Amino acid sequence: MAQPTAPNDLLPPPLLARLERMELVSRKVFRGRLKGERRSKRKGQSVEFADFRSYVPGDDLRFVDWNLYARLDKLYLKLFLEEEDLHVYFLVDSSPSMDFGEPTKFFAAKQIAAALAFVGMCRGDRVRIEFLGSENRSSPVLRGRSQLWRMTDFCESAKPDQLFDFTDAIKRFCLRAAGRGIVVLITDLMDKNGYESALRLLVGQQMDVFVLHMLSPEEMKPELAGDLKLVDCEDQDEAEISVSSAVIKNYQATLASFIDQVRRFCAQRDMTYLLTRSDQGADVLVGQYLRERGLVR
Repeated sequence: MAQPTAPNDLLPPPLLARLERMELVSRKVFRGRLKGERRSKRKGQSVEFADFRSYVPGDDLRFVDWNLYARLDKLYLKLFLEEEDLHVYFLVDSSPSMDFGEPTKFFAAKQIAAALAFVGMCRGDRVRIEFLGSENRSSPVLRGRSQLWRMTDFCESAKPDQLFDFTDAIKRFCLRAAGRGIVVLITDLMDKNGYESALRLLVGQQMDVFVLHMLSPEEMKPELAGDLKLVDCEDQDEAEISVSSAVIKNYQATLASFIDQVRRFCAQRDMTYLLTRSDQGADVLVGQYLRERGLVR
C-alpha cells in the first residue's frame, strides 16, 4: 500500500507549508553539541562576520585582520556568528481533565506540540515530545523533516492517562532531561495539589520555559443553568449546585483571578505564560498567536 502524502488531520498540508518557514525563538543563549541552522548570539568561527576585538597573546593568528593591521598598525581578530542546534522539549499534560471540550484540550495540545516540534525539526533542533502521566511517555530525539511521520505517529497514539501526580511527572522529566534549551509545557493546570511545585522544578532546569495554559471555551464561558450535579472527571468528587447568573459571574471572576495568579507566578520566575483556547486551530495558535508572543518567528 502506498504511504499517504501527508500526515493525518494533526498536521494538514497547508499548515505544514507554513510551519516550514518558521523558527522557534529562545530568549537565552545555549551551547549546542552539533552544528545546526540556528544563529547563536555567541561569537564563533562560522562564515558570517559579526565583530572585531583586540588581539591578545595566544589568539589564533588565522583570524587576524591583516588589512586592518596595515591601516591601523594594531592587531584585531575577526569574530563570526556561530550556528548551533538546540534542545527543544514539549511536555503535554495527559491527565483526564485534558479530555474535555470540543475539540478536546488534549487534541489541541497534541496538535500544538506536533506543529511546534515540526518547526524545530526543520531547523535542525533536537526535539523531544513527552506526554506527562502516571508513566511519562517520551518520543525519541527527533531531528530533520524526515522524522515527520515518526513524530505524528507518536502523537496520534497518545491517549489521556489516569489520575497522576503532576509534580511527580515533571520531576521525572527533569531527572532525565539533558542539555539546555526550550521547554514548552502545555497543560490546563487543573491539579488539586497545585502547580507551583511543578513549575519551580522547571525553573531549576535553567531552560527557557514557556507555559501554554490550555482551556476550553466551555470552561472559559460555561453555558449552564438549573440544578446540576457536577462530577470531577479525575477523582470522581461530586457537588450539587444551582446555576444562576450570579454563580456564573462568580465562577468567571474566580477563573480570571486564577489566570492572573499563574501569569504573575510565571513572570516572577522569568517564564513566559500564554493562555490558549482549545477551539483555536494550530494554524491560528502557532501562525498568529504564538508568533506575536515571541515563541516562533
